[in-house]
Amino acid sequence: MQNERELYRVEQLPIFQNRMYESAREARECPRGDVRLVQNLATGLIYNADFHPELMLYDTRYQNEQAVSPQFRGHLDTVVRIVERTMGRVGLVEVGCGKGYFLNLLSECGFDITGFDPTYEGSNPRVKRHYFEPGVGITAQGLILRHVLEHVQDPLPFLQNLLAANSGAGLIYVEVPCFDWICEHRAWFDVFYEHVNYFRLADFQRMFGHIIESGRLFGGQYLYVVADLNSLQTPRIEIRDEITFPDDFLRSLDDDTMHETSAVWGGASKGVIFTLLRVRRGHPIEIVIDINPAKQGRFLPVTGLRIHSPKEGLARLSAGATLYIMNSNYLEEIKQMSNNTYRYLSIDHD
Repeated sequence: MQNERELYRVEQLPIFQNRMYESAREARECPRGDVRLVQNLATGLIYNADFHPELMLYDTRYQNEQAVSPQFRGHLDTVVRIVERTMGRVGLVEVGCGKGYFLNLLSECGFDITGFDPTYEGSNPRVKRHYFEPGVGITAQGLILRHVLEHVQDPLPFLQNLLAANSGAGLIYVEVPCFDWICEHRAWFDVFYEHVNYFRLADFQRMFGHIIESGRLFGGQYLYVVADLNSLQTPRIEIRDEITFPDDFLRSLDDDTMHETSAVWGGASKGVIFTLLRVRRGHPIEIVIDINPAKQGRFLPVTGLRIHSPKEGLARLSAGATLYIMNSNYLEEIKQMSNNTYRYLSIDHD
């Protein structure tokens, strides 16, 4: 289309990088889709123009819980403090609360909060198994939207619907992956089919007329804004907002430091894409390790690689072998768990 400029293209990615499979065959036969990242030249927003929302049917096999890591729990503690100082402790709603970990964390800290998520599987009566939409009968002082907006095909109408559901008022906390970080670090392993949108802070500054607080979190990988939901507006691109996408985005795929005797630590999103594109480049990975028990013994989409527990995976490695760390935020944690015995390469470090 004339009002779009293509930035990046990658074909046949799994539509869900966090859906686990019970057999290697089922994993290799998983549904796939193409990614064609474009920037809209009217709004400045960045999205996958080849995304098909009808493919995205989330179920209990979708495993995206990161809170098993002490490092990630520390990140959530930071978010708790942001929510408290900007939106208070009462009258809160979490939209898309998933399995309810963050909502439970807030509740344990004394916050008054209700969650909405049609896929919720737990027993917390404060979670409603449906969408937060007009007619729900709850008006929140603050809405919390953690890692939801990147999955929504049309983010502006979605936010407008939240505003209508909340009686045209309220604050909103939005947290999403940071596209500027992805570009800065040539993080090709952070482009996923299920993430249809990719945001920069500048995008939110054009989407909201009144931002109370904003910044980066989790080593710069995430960005957040706290904004007045009533200040929502249609973004209009400015010259300074045109994205400069790096020509050498895939440079590390052919890095000479890519060793044959190696393992991946991290069987989530980054690990799925990292191992897949490595296989396509002729540099396969044989061992994948993850600390999440819900992933262990299951298989990664497309490659069909089995996910091992740390004890099982490390037993297959010799001392000095290379461990590719999918997220440098967890590097020290991983070194401690593996007795600092291996060669550690964080893939998100230049």
